[in-house]
Amino acid sequence: MSKRIAIIEGHPDQAPERFCRALASAYERGARAGGHEVRRIDVAALSFQLLRSQEEWHAPLAFPDIERAQQDIAWAEHLIIIYPLWLGGMPALLKGFLEQVMRPGFAVYPEEETGGWREPKLAGRSARIVVTMGMPAFFYRWFFGAHSLKSLERNILKFVGIKPIRETLIGMVAAKDDAKRKAALAKLEALGRAGA
Repeated sequence: MSKRIAIIEGHPDQAPERFCRALASAYERGARAGGHEVRRIDVAALSFQLLRSQEEWHAPLAFPDIERAQQDIAWAEHLIIIYPLWLGGMPALLKGFLEQVMRPGFAVYPEEETGGWREPKLAGRSARIVVTMGMPAFFYRWFFGAHSLKSLERNILKFVGIKPIRETLIGMVAAKDDAKRKAALAKLEALGRAGA
């Protein structure tokens, strides 16, 4: 069964040689070959400012690029979020993007409509998070507890109703030889074909 898929490229560097970009392209290739519809959101190419206050978070949206990203996310049934691990978490630009996108009225119902509760609006969507890192993936998961990944899952995606959420961790990126890089790309392409 075909799906509508939005790929969110979270690497802040637009350089085409970034491995996250190759992974996003591999997933897209597989998804299109599997008969899925795909839209791509390149966070590094968007124009928006970071939120600096609660008032800004509640204010009307002022960035057309964020509005288009919201439209793509609303359209999608499945989200892929790809980013490199920086200082133990997602890059600041991706976090800023998510803060802009996940505003009341889009990701959660405004509190005045729910009696003070923030009811999720993005239920019915699934997600896969793909994280690249310099350390071994098992070390990030077992020694560091994958805290930033869990925070993205629990405090952002599940908070707005997105589940189930699956993970793909790709470790030792800088040390990978061509064969291992090709294997990682083939894995993402297979996941894309399956719409998973």
